[in-house]
Amino acid sequence: MASAILANVKEEVTCPICLELMIEPMSIDCGHSFCQACITSSYKSTIGPRGEGKCPLCQTPYMFESLRHNQHMANIVQSLRGVKLNSQEQTVHHCAQHGEKLQLFCKDDGKVICWLCERSQQHRGHNTYLLEEVAQEYQNKLQAALDKLRKNKEESEKWKAELQEEKTSWKTQIQGKIQNVQADFTQWKGSLDSEEEKVLQKLKREEEDGLQALAVSENELTQQSKLVTELISDVEHQLEGSTMEMLQVSL
Repeated sequence: MASAILANVKEEVTCPICLELMIEPMSIDCGHSFCQACITSSYKSTIGPRGEGKCPLCQTPYMFESLRHNQHMANIVQSLRGVKLNSQEQTVHHCAQHGEKLQLFCKDDGKVICWLCERSQQHRGHNTYLLEEVAQEYQNKLQAALDKLRKNKEESEKWKAELQEEKTSWKTQIQGKIQNVQADFTQWKGSLDSEEEKVLQKLKREEEDGLQALAVSENELTQQSKLVTELISDVEHQLEGSTMEMLQVSL
């Protein structure tokens, strides 16, 4: 019973935009409340020609100057801090400089920031978005990179197989020529021993030179395949990790 009541209270003070406990709750004239950073970002994306924004929930127009701190809701949020309703709740990352929740992404600098960072001189005027808005974009980019790497690996394996076939074919051709030469010279072995040796040595050199060139190409493809495999492993690791790790590493 107590847990159900606590869950209902938590739902009331959860930001409808980021779906987390509100940070610095701000209320609009229509009565809806949001995190300060969330409603600020929303205002930037919905601002009209007369400078008015629209409530993300009911679309009621409002002026940014009319936003007011909801201290009552802030007190409730403060009381709920540290309470876990679910043991699997995600870890919240905070700004090392300001201690606020990291919930924004600055595309200009490629960094995850808090709402205070957004208002600082370093990021003022930059293009900032909620993490949820850019996470899918970066995941799609990583997926595209992964698909490309896998395709490159398939092509590399195909070339390697073709090279191996060419190598086998080359050896077969040379061995066939050697057998033909040996058979021919056997008929005149008495007088042509010296000439046979010269021709066989020439063919042996041709075989060695050809195999050496093919071995170099095979080694290069092996190294390339190894590198692509490592890259695929790194990208798969990023996709399996958290949104925070994915953004920080990919940048």
